[in-house]
Amino acid sequence: MISSRPELSWLEDPGVYEVNRRKAHSDHVFPFFKEAKAEGINVLNLDGTWKFVWDEKPPEYGLRGLSDETGERFFQAAFWEKDWKEIQVPGHVQLQGYDSCHYVNTMYPWDGHSELRPPSVPWEDNPAGSYIREFTIGDDEAFLKDRVFVSFQGVETAFYVWCNQRFVGYGEDGFTPSEYELTGMLHRGVNRLEVRVYKRSSASWIEDQDFFRFTGIFRSVFVYCVPPVHLEDIFVKADLTEDGRDGRLEAELTVESQNGGCYEADLELEDNGQMVLARTEKGQGERNVIVFTGRIPEVKPWSSETPFRYLLRITLRDEKGREEIITQYIGFRRFEIKGGLMCINGRPIAFHGINRHEFDWHRGRAVTEEDMVSDILFLKRHNINAVRTCHYPNQSLWYEFCDRYGIYLMDEANLESHGSWQKMGACEPSWNVPGSLPQWRDCTIDRARSMMERDKNHPSVLIWSCGNESYAGEDIREMGRLFKKRDPGRLVHYEGVFWNREFEDISDMESQMYTPPEKVREFLEHGNGKPFIMCEYMHAMGNSLGGMDRYMELEYKYPAYQGGFVWDMIDQAIAVKKSDGKEYPAYGGDFGDRPTDWQFCGNGILYADRQISPKAAEVKAQYAFVRPRICLEERMVEIENRQIFSDLSGYEFVLKILRDGEDWREFSFEAAACAGETDRQSFETIGLEKDWKPKDGKEYVLKISVRLASDTLWAEKGYETAFCEAVIPGRPEKSKSNFGEPVTLIHGDVNLGARTGQMELMFSYQDGGMVSLKQKGRQWLLRPPMPVYWRASTDNDRGNGFAEESRIWLSKTWFPDLSRGKVKITEEEGEARFSFDMEDAAVGYCVRRDGRLGVNVTFHGKKGYPGLPVFGLGFELPKEADRFFWYGRGPWENYPDRKAGTGLGIYESTPLEQLSRYLKPQECGMHMDTRWLTLQTVQGEWIRFEAEEAPFHFSVLPCSIQELENARHREELPESFRTCVLIAGAVRGVGGNDSWGAPVYPEYEIPGDRDITFSFTVSAGIA
Repeated sequence: MISSRPELSWLEDPGVYEVNRRKAHSDHVFPFFKEAKAEGINVLNLDGTWKFVWDEKPPEYGLRGLSDETGERFFQAAFWEKDWKEIQVPGHVQLQGYDSCHYVNTMYPWDGHSELRPPSVPWEDNPAGSYIREFTIGDDEAFLKDRVFVSFQGVETAFYVWCNQRFVGYGEDGFTPSEYELTGMLHRGVNRLEVRVYKRSSASWIEDQDFFRFTGIFRSVFVYCVPPVHLEDIFVKADLTEDGRDGRLEAELTVESQNGGCYEADLELEDNGQMVLARTEKGQGERNVIVFTGRIPEVKPWSSETPFRYLLRITLRDEKGREEIITQYIGFRRFEIKGGLMCINGRPIAFHGINRHEFDWHRGRAVTEEDMVSDILFLKRHNINAVRTCHYPNQSLWYEFCDRYGIYLMDEANLESHGSWQKMGACEPSWNVPGSLPQWRDCTIDRARSMMERDKNHPSVLIWSCGNESYAGEDIREMGRLFKKRDPGRLVHYEGVFWNREFEDISDMESQMYTPPEKVREFLEHGNGKPFIMCEYMHAMGNSLGGMDRYMELEYKYPAYQGGFVWDMIDQAIAVKKSDGKEYPAYGGDFGDRPTDWQFCGNGILYADRQISPKAAEVKAQYAFVRPRICLEERMVEIENRQIFSDLSGYEFVLKILRDGEDWREFSFEAAACAGETDRQSFETIGLEKDWKPKDGKEYVLKISVRLASDTLWAEKGYETAFCEAVIPGRPEKSKSNFGEPVTLIHGDVNLGARTGQMELMFSYQDGGMVSLKQKGRQWLLRPPMPVYWRASTDNDRGNGFAEESRIWLSKTWFPDLSRGKVKITEEEGEARFSFDMEDAAVGYCVRRDGRLGVNVTFHGKKGYPGLPVFGLGFELPKEADRFFWYGRGPWENYPDRKAGTGLGIYESTPLEQLSRYLKPQECGMHMDTRWLTLQTVQGEWIRFEAEEAPFHFSVLPCSIQELENARHREELPESFRTCVLIAGAVRGVGGNDSWGAPVYPEYEIPGDRDITFSFTVSAGIA
């Protein structure tokens, strides 16, 4: 204990990171676990409404440098003469009407406001919040006679605690519990807990994570009392024997006895109610460590695929017969480096992982149990088997769910000092903290210890991470040494050694961020003897995640490549109400916060409200562990089982055949393959006729669907985990030239009219294109269709410089080169052709006798032209065309480099549904490989676009490219007065290796020096 009175100077002293805090221990007393419990430990949950006051300029700052023997002046300044209001705990100050939200990535939030160097605090911008919670102690003698503690599960960023006006303690590191003893401070009746929370402290220099900078008590608070003989800590080591057949249990129990008397400890281990191990030991003394050991034959190992757990029950009994009973679930598993590879239960592991911030758009990091269950179900349903807790330990309950459902965890310490060593992307560690600075060492190591001691009994935790993006140095090296000494059954991770190879011994694995796949391949081919992971990759900002398959190919080819963690899971955005009461997601800069990194907080494959974004489908497809393939030439189906332990008995398989997009035939079949093997079956085995071959000219799509064979914790029977498809092209009949009535032309001075069937068309010499397309009185065109070269720039387009490099196509789209008076007209066999030639493109129309309009669009490539974002023909249709159907890829939007999660079929949607909810509006809603597209009004009027020589691509949106480009938020888009349709012959990929420089792969670019031609037909009618 440093002091018995509070000192304001602690806020600027990295050597003072806790005062009177209880030693870190396992989370077995956490009162909210539903599958485990602690009998004999009494708990008062203090979550709910607290009294609160917010001081922008705390009066105690005038007392700096002054003190008194009791700390009374500090307490008076913080708690007396206040205008008390109310606040909810758990919760952030900034989300409950106080202060303002501030998002920043690597910069420190005071950059540009205060000239500071560590460990100084910006006192002019260091507000504080005072909390008071009253609670009543009734007739429960335990709270008055036994040992009592208050537990704060999470507080940002530094806080002082009093109870009944007596100073209790001080704490930092808000992402692990801070517990303080209240024994002897409580009395019967009303008691009062007082907490003073400061926005900034020296700890802020090593909490520079890429997130909103919040303040307050954001996790649960509870008071608990323990019996005279109490289990202070449990360390369960549930390992496997070398052959993996048996389990080895070592349970290290730390027992506290208030009177130092004798006690008895019983340990029981159950498998679904059946006892498999029972031990009893006796002990004596105020503090004692008891170690139980045992061997469990034919143990059921824990893994992500089969997260089997045993029930552990520990009973402590003192001389008077008073008991404390702890029950919790444990899993037997072995994690190690074997033959240069990370192995789980003896077999090489592949992390199909993601980075997960704790976040909710209403509650910030104060996430609920419902949020966590939702996240777990999402992970399992999308083939994600691992999470990195970026960049701090999560709530204890999260680890319980990961144990139960089977999610591998990289548990990361609350450490990041990004802004102290990297500025604007350049490595400049001249004043890096913690580095090798002695004054920062203890607080740095304490963060590692606090996380490890709390989480060490969770089988889901495979890797301890020393933090994120803090360069390297002796202080972090000591973190690694602590992990390895205390818990040799887990591995240690730290990516920061990439920047300083002098400290390579810190990390057991080579870990990199955003390295392009080709550079990863080069590294793997030379190697450094360590297994390799990408702790961050596929930066999913905005419309992104293109090219993920390149990384998955590495997993197939190089055993040392053991997967990675996508950045990241959920958009960090705050729900803000508009004047009409509707909520929208606000991001950096929307709160007047400066400095800021704007929408850089929007990297999730979930939107901020936890709705699934289109990007998630690609992750699900790329991460699939059971991977079907169709070999048309060999008339074979292959089911590759890339699971580590499980065979295919947990799945059922369906071969569905579509004919011109419609369901035609379906066959269910079984497959059998052990882990790592492939099942091969002929079409005939599945049920198709031996000589089956389409002969009707229709297009056939064969689709294999992998589905759950029975209900699981995370999805019901029949849930599709993966699919594949193969196409047998059709041979559509071409319309005969003599079919229908000849086309009628009406020549004018400015316009040329044409009629075919019931379709009336008009072409304008003045406007350089088609200005009218009417069918039974419905005018379908609001503006002449014009070539489109530009799409609304994505975050990646702007980040890698493509938007700037290709901006010529923006002007050519917005200000088209019209072919006024240049129309070419030819008539042949009763049909009429019109060609509008422009500088960079030509649009040809053929008015056909069958009542359809043929359209041919050509781009004239030229040497020196930059690459194009897109090339197509844009149509502005009436707003009433507000529902559409298509035969192509769906239902999610998709792009050339992001379409593995979408399949061919017939789908329907609306323009508004296609407007993806990226934080900043950008290109969205594209669908590749489309055979036909039909838009329809509620009256049944329809217009149809149908591919001719090859499938086209399309988007249907309620707004224009210009409106998307100009808007900073989706809610800024104007009310829709039209439906904007783009029929495209070429679409650039979206990319996604990173969002600040990584280009799109060459095969997904559209070179500006090559010609592009595509064609389709247009028809219209009424149902």
